[in-house]
Amino acid sequence: MCRALGISRTAIRRRSTERGPTPRRLNPELASRLEALIQRYPTFGYRRLWAWLRFREGRRITPKTVYRLLALKGWFVHQRPVTPRPRAQGLISRATRRNDRWATDVTHVFCGRDGWAHLAVVLDCHDRECIGWEFARRGRAKEAERALEEACLARFGTLRPTEPTPVVRSDNGLIYQSRRFRAACRDYRLRQEFITPYTPEQNGIVERFFRSLKEECVWQHVFRDFAEARREITTWIRWYNTERPHQALGYRSPTEWRAQQLIQVA
Repeated sequence: MCRALGISRTAIRRRSTERGPTPRRLNPELASRLEALIQRYPTFGYRRLWAWLRFREGRRITPKTVYRLLALKGWFVHQRPVTPRPRAQGLISRATRRNDRWATDVTHVFCGRDGWAHLAVVLDCHDRECIGWEFARRGRAKEAERALEEACLARFGTLRPTEPTPVVRSDNGLIYQSRRFRAACRDYRLRQEFITPYTPEQNGIVERFFRSLKEECVWQHVFRDFAEARREITTWIRWYNTERPHQALGYRSPTEWRAQQLIQVA
């Protein structure tokens, strides 16, 4: 046939009868819902989006379904490159129960015409709840002490509890080394614990909290003044405690996870 037609035999191949890969079908309703969630929570990855759809909305889907749809749509969150950084190795320490260890630190938020403000927080390392915080125009030991006071009142109902109290972990900054803050810890029967210098990963829970706060709240707004910043941060912290899915807690919020633990104990 090739000689008769004057065609090179190397140009002829057998036509495959096998079907090629079928194009993947998209679920338009699921894609629309995911797009709405991404618009509302642009920092959520596919696991947290799946957790929201599975546990909040009751959709019986797998993480792979969400992953494939995001891949086809090109909706993945941009991942920052991770470069090796030499760190001092500290002993792994885990909080085994509620009120076993609290973590505290201070971060800074720009408030437009009012300049920089300072947020001091106290987190429970076991259930990740933000139990005390103070947002103020000045970042002193006094503001950090107020956050600690709020945490004590939230967990014990008093500033001088008689039951076993947690260890308060912090960095080696001037605020937490000050005589005022150390005296407050003694008055509230709290023990202090300092991380190794230049190893913020030893206080990673509160550092991760600040990253979530910046990505999901602060960096999505251009605050005009201190009052607006305080209002938005207050709303976000309330949402973080009651609704935000947390991977370490089985994609439940701190409040939901603690309620589940109480049910299991009962």
